[in-house]
Amino acid sequence: MSMIFFTSVVRVRDGLPLSASTDFYHAPAFLESRRHLKALALQLARYPGRGSADSQEFRIHFSSAGDVACMAICSRQCPTAMAFCFLETLWWEFTSSFDTTRVGLASRPYTFLEFDSTIQKMKWHFNHVSASQMQSSLEKVQEELDFWPPVVLSLEDTDMISGLANGHVPVLLEPAPSFRMEPVTALGVLSLILNIMCAALNLIRGVHLAEHSLQVAQEEIGNILAFLIPFVACIFQCYLYLFYSPGRRAKVLLLLLFICLGNTYLHGLRNLWQILFHVGVAFLSSHQILTRQLQEKQSGCGV
Repeated sequence: MSMIFFTSVVRVRDGLPLSASTDFYHAPAFLESRRHLKALALQLARYPGRGSADSQEFRIHFSSAGDVACMAICSRQCPTAMAFCFLETLWWEFTSSFDTTRVGLASRPYTFLEFDSTIQKMKWHFNHVSASQMQSSLEKVQEELDFWPPVVLSLEDTDMISGLANGHVPVLLEPAPSFRMEPVTALGVLSLILNIMCAALNLIRGVHLAEHSLQVAQEEIGNILAFLIPFVACIFQCYLYLFYSPGRRAKVLLLLLFICLGNTYLHGLRNLWQILFHVGVAFLSSHQILTRQLQEKQSGCGV
């Protein structure tokens, strides 16, 4: 028996539908649930990472992280742990197929409609697999739900359906699920050490030049900035390697540009080998940031 009837992937900041299952039921109660889901999608930025709401004969669940949320209309008989296991597995499949830049630049609804085939396969799997086959996975998800219960919303509140214009529905501030990165590699540790070394060299030279320039000349401000801006860029590169951040590719390219331009500007104060060392470390760090991805699965729900 089907327990997951409809699924939609939306962008959190504005509720733009990115993809959805194409099957469509015509029961009035289901159509009403679709209307509620659309209204809720526009307000996801107000809520924590997980939530549920009852809508007549159905129950709406959503799970969001970053700027992508997965939503589903399920039967009331569908276990909550199974619904969130499905949504979080779907979230990982979508974010591994489409990067954050494409999601952020999407301007029309259902830009990633081709993802429907993946949705259909996952829906079929979760609708036909028995709970005993997924027992260990469901137990893990249930533990997370016990620790971080999903916020419960009332879709019957007319303020929420109309866009929560008056903000009367309380918002529970709970931490959203954290991103889990792949383990740090030996080459990644080396890039961190070299990056910290370059940052320290830039900071020392920049501070020393600033102290000297205060007594000698004001035109040295360009050289001071050429040391301090790469210093900040090196620190931020370390952060991007250690922690997940949306739009990493664009940020990495921008930091790499700052470091290269800064060292080019310092050609008179650094010899060619020093410049090549700093630029080489920046390229190594950039490569390590872009190759360290999110883990494949967060909860291992048997798909």
